[in-house]
Amino acid sequence: MEAVIEARGLKKRYGSVAALDDVSLAVRRGTVLGVVGDNGAGKSTLFKILCGLAFPTQGEVRLFGEHDARAVERRRSRIGALIEQPGFYPRLSVEKNLECCRIRKGVPGEGKTDALLEAVGLAQAAKRRAGDLSMGMRQRLGLAMALMGEPEVLVLDEPTNGLDPSGIAEVRTLLERLNRERGVTVVTSSHHLAELEHVATEYAFLRRGRLLEQVSAETLRARCADCIDIAVSDPSRYAVLLERECVHDRYQVLPDATVRILSPQHPIEAYSGLASAHGLGIFRLERRRMTLEQYYFDLKEKGAA
Repeated sequence: MEAVIEARGLKKRYGSVAALDDVSLAVRRGTVLGVVGDNGAGKSTLFKILCGLAFPTQGEVRLFGEHDARAVERRRSRIGALIEQPGFYPRLSVEKNLECCRIRKGVPGEGKTDALLEAVGLAQAAKRRAGDLSMGMRQRLGLAMALMGEPEVLVLDEPTNGLDPSGIAEVRTLLERLNRERGVTVVTSSHHLAELEHVATEYAFLRRGRLLEQVSAETLRARCADCIDIAVSDPSRYAVLLERECVHDRYQVLPDATVRILSPQHPIEAYSGLASAHGLGIFRLERRRMTLEQYYFDLKEKGAA
């Protein structure tokens, strides 16, 4: 599948601080890439570089297959973005701000603002001054601006910031519809990791400016599936017992000698009973399903090692 965005060896330094350190990733057409990382991980810096609001110290960005600087800049007209705080004229109304955005982007035809305001839940606030909006409503206005011109790609930095639960659900539904019905590619970040799980088809994990991993949601679900961890006195022998007595179970022997049973077919007592019946000591027995948050924390710990 075609990569609409490619980052190759991106580095960005602010004095002695490395905001990005050799980041390479690809965003395939039609995917929803969820970028996960703590504050200061480099998410906003990455998004700014992708949108031409900042320039890398080293490395390159390719958009829609183009890497020449002028060609890349022309392709950015096919990208809609909401990064950090949305920019608007506080004394103008919501609808006039959106109309200014239409003119600035060179989008033909008046009257396009009404549908966008309806889509982001701001139709009732069209006449209000933008400076009087709440934080959540400002985010909605910023999202409407990003959607102006029907972009092929959306780059959204914390688009649900300041929204209440209903607003978060509305933004999620909107992104799912744009992706499903129009094939819009989305690159987004969120501190609401459980919410990100609803929409992302791929993930990129950042820590202190470095890309820890880019992985598909399908692979991640398999890694986070229901499992049983059992630490026994003789893991090799226990593995032989599993193959003989539990032929339909898949398992892994982890580096710490824990045996992980993937998608277990039997109650947890059956696995401890198997060990006890053959004289094996049990040091730990745990049933778990890893959340995206837990997976990220584990990944961070491995990255710090």
